[in-house]
Amino acid sequence: MSKPVLAGLAIGLIFMSSFTGQCYGQLQVGFYEGKCSGKNVEAIVGGVIAGWIKKDPTIVAALLRMQFHDCFVNGCDASILLDGSNSEKTAFPNLSVRGFDIIDAAKAAVEAVCPGVVSCADIIVMATRDAVSLSGGEQYRVQTGRRDGLVSLAQNVNLPAPSISVSDSIKAFANKGLGVIDMVYLLGGHTVGVAHCSLFKDRLYNFKNTGMPDPTVDPMLLITLRLKCPQNATIDNTAYLDQNPQSSFVVDNSYYRQILFRKGILQIDQEISFDPQTMLTVINAAWGYDFSFQFAQAMVKLGAVQVLTGTQGEIRASCRFVNS
Repeated sequence: MSKPVLAGLAIGLIFMSSFTGQCYGQLQVGFYEGKCSGKNVEAIVGGVIAGWIKKDPTIVAALLRMQFHDCFVNGCDASILLDGSNSEKTAFPNLSVRGFDIIDAAKAAVEAVCPGVVSCADIIVMATRDAVSLSGGEQYRVQTGRRDGLVSLAQNVNLPAPSISVSDSIKAFANKGLGVIDMVYLLGGHTVGVAHCSLFKDRLYNFKNTGMPDPTVDPMLLITLRLKCPQNATIDNTAYLDQNPQSSFVVDNSYYRQILFRKGILQIDQEISFDPQTMLTVINAAWGYDFSFQFAQAMVKLGAVQVLTGTQGEIRASCRFVNS
């Protein structure tokens, strides 16, 4: 039987085809080839995601967020998937993370043909890649070979806040082995998805305790957001992170053009557009032609953060529980 992870449990970013075989640590493209009796596990995961995304195009944002929240806490080890009274799922930043049922479905489909071989950590990365490609992004190739972590504790969750400064955000990403360019393109994941008013309401009414709105917010956007997020509202509404209504569900570079026009929703999104450390990368992302490639490259690098490989960790039978 499997068992939930409880408090105190402590056992023991498509690259072009020319990048095939490139590895990060012990990860590699095609790790599962020959390990599942001729079954293509990546295609099986892709089929599950294709079925889901037809019903719900918002899952691309959900899976992008899930991968980021997993990899930024103790590395890409699927610890965010574990159930438990004090698991990472229970930490405040993760209460709105969703998509766990999608990963369960992909895991079940893979286990049916190749039991005990494919990690939940790899399924998160494959599923996210497939959701990106089905939503207008590049079909980038992912390295696989991760193993699943055994520890999931709420107190380990320390994610960059939406109000973080650009300099502090650069430091946070650097601590994970990710550079400034990686950070800017990973924030480009905000090309899809929404943010709750509570995460940016201070920018509308009392920015940095001034009693005034953030002066960098476009005046028309300010009016729109104040209507959506009244100051004394009891309901926490949402706003699209990409304010271009034609591409709110499309993985493209529209987000960068929006923030250059002062239509960023989150503080960090807006500030990378004019901070000298990130501005040129934002401009290139907005008006250049390599967003899809650069975003894919950043996602592959994110997926290599502090991975468990070899004899580390385990291959879970269920993504929600450690093996007994």
